[in-house]
Amino acid sequence: MSSTARTGVVLAAGFGSRLKGVVATTDLKPLTPVAGTPLIIRTLRSLEKAGCGRVVIVLGHHAETLRTGIEAIYSGPLELVFAMNERYEKQNGLSVLAARPFIEGGFILTMADHVFGDEVMELAGSYVPEPGHAALLVDYKLDSIFDMDDATKVLVEAGKIVAIDKKLTDFNAVDTGVFVCTDGLMDALQALDDENGDASLSDGVRHLAASGRMHALDIGDGFWQDVDTLEMMGHATKVLEGQ
Repeated sequence: MSSTARTGVVLAAGFGSRLKGVVATTDLKPLTPVAGTPLIIRTLRSLEKAGCGRVVIVLGHHAETLRTGIEAIYSGPLELVFAMNERYEKQNGLSVLAARPFIEGGFILTMADHVFGDEVMELAGSYVPEPGHAALLVDYKLDSIFDMDDATKVLVEAGKIVAIDKKLTDFNAVDTGVFVCTDGLMDALQALDDENGDASLSDGVRHLAASGRMHALDIGDGFWQDVDTLEMMGHATKVLEGQ
């Protein structure tokens, strides 16, 4: 990999309880296969497609078991670095902060339980945010969202995010779970953690949005799917297998 390749960050610290027990081979969501391939392997391949040379995987729940499982099944070109979020019972912004000591410069952030078409990750890899800014890849194809109730809604105006929340009633896009970041997002999350002892990723987005530093990238016809439930897994499997 090029020495200028970006770092990827994967959040894999959560409990993943809604998928527990759906397959006989594992209770850990990142190791759960979708269309025959474990979710974490799909995520790592997506970050390869985005041009990353190394990936920081943030662990929490059953950390050692998950790390062992990942190391046993991944044989790609990425350098894997593992970070620990000791506060994984709290919100996911703390997992982002756990990766900070292992990152220099910009990074591409995603989750261990999302699947993406290559065109989505190529878009992420081609985008370079301004210093202190960040971007979220969003989907304007609202009619195609599999589970809108579970989706994180986004209001975009003039290419910038002005509101984000699962409970938004005024929105025109949906959060796909891929972010292209600078240390501006880390600074925002750190400020929130210092103030509240907790922070969600959406809180960090809102913090940047308040100063006009949170951009939206349209994935166009690109495919993505969050895999939180058995129904979401079934939908993702059908799309990935071309059914």
